[in-house]
Amino acid sequence: MMPGIKIANVVIVKPQLDSDLLRTFVAIADARNFTHAASAVGRTQSAVSMQMKRLEDAVGAPLFERGPRGVRLTAKGEGFVASARRIVALLDEAAASLRAPPLDGPVRIGIPEEYGHSVLSPALGAFAKLHPNVEITVRHAPSSVQMAALEEDELDLAVVFEWQEPSGGEVLMIDPTVWVTSSLHHMHEERPLPVAVYMDSKWCRDFALRSLEVRGIHYRIAYKSETCGGLKLAVTSGLAVAPISRSNIPAGCRELIASDGFGTIDNSNVVLHRNKAAASHAVEEMAAAIREAFRRGQAGWPAGNPND
Repeated sequence: MMPGIKIANVVIVKPQLDSDLLRTFVAIADARNFTHAASAVGRTQSAVSMQMKRLEDAVGAPLFERGPRGVRLTAKGEGFVASARRIVALLDEAAASLRAPPLDGPVRIGIPEEYGHSVLSPALGAFAKLHPNVEITVRHAPSSVQMAALEEDELDLAVVFEWQEPSGGEVLMIDPTVWVTSSLHHMHEERPLPVAVYMDSKWCRDFALRSLEVRGIHYRIAYKSETCGGLKLAVTSGLAVAPISRSNIPAGCRELIASDGFGTIDNSNVVLHRNKAAASHAVEEMAAAIREAFRRGQAGWPAGNPND
C-alpha cells in the first residue's frame, strides 16, 4: 500500500424485498387503487402508501403513476409485477401445503374452452402441487351440455356462461360477448357481413345474429364451428367476424364498438355450479383454485370499452 493512502471499507447494500411489500404491490396492481388494495390486504391506506414507498426505495424506481381514475403501473412496475406475482403465488402454495392434508379421488370439471389456458392451466398447476394423487378429468363443451352433464352426475364442477336470469351458481366474473374483427383484414367493412357462428347454437340465433339484425346489418354465414378456437381461426385468417368473449380476443384482432356500428352482444356471467351429490374436499379445493385463478386472471384481461 502506498504511504498516505487509506482504503475505506465498501459496503454493498442489497435491496430487501419483504413478502408483505410484494403482496401489497400485487394487490394495488390488481385493484389500480390504493384504497381498495388496502381493504384487500387488511391495512390502512396510509400504511399501504408507506409500504410502497419502502418498496420503491428498495428497487430504486417509481412503480406507480397516479391518474384521475386511480393508479397505473410504470414501465418498471410492469416489468416487476410478473415476478412479484410468482413469488406471492409460491408463498401461498407453500403455506397451503403446510395446512392442507393430501387429498385423493376424482374431480370432474366442465369449463368453456375459452378459459382452458388462461384460467384452468394455472388452477390445475397450483392444485396438482398440493394434491398430486387427485385424478382430474376436464371436459370442454357448450354451457347447455355442461349443465346437462352436471345434472346426470357426470361432472363435479361446471363453469358456464349465463346471459339470462341468475341461476343460483357462484358468479366468477362478467365477461361480455362482443363482435371481433381482424385488425389486418377489416372484414367488418364488407357487406353482406361475413360472420362465423357456433354450429346449431340457439344463443347465436337469439343474441349474436339478432344484435346484427336490430342494427340493420346485412350478414351472411361464412363459417361454422363447434368451438371458440374455430371462431378465433375464422377471425385471424380473415374469413369473418365472430362473437367472442372480451377476455379472449386474439392477438391482432379487436372489438367492434359503437363507432364501428356494432355493440356488446350480451353481458354474460361466468358462473360456477357444483354437483351437490358429489361433494368432497377435493372438489371444494378445486373450486377454490378455479375461483382464485379467475381472480388473478382478470388483472391481465382487456378492460371494458367506454361504450358499454
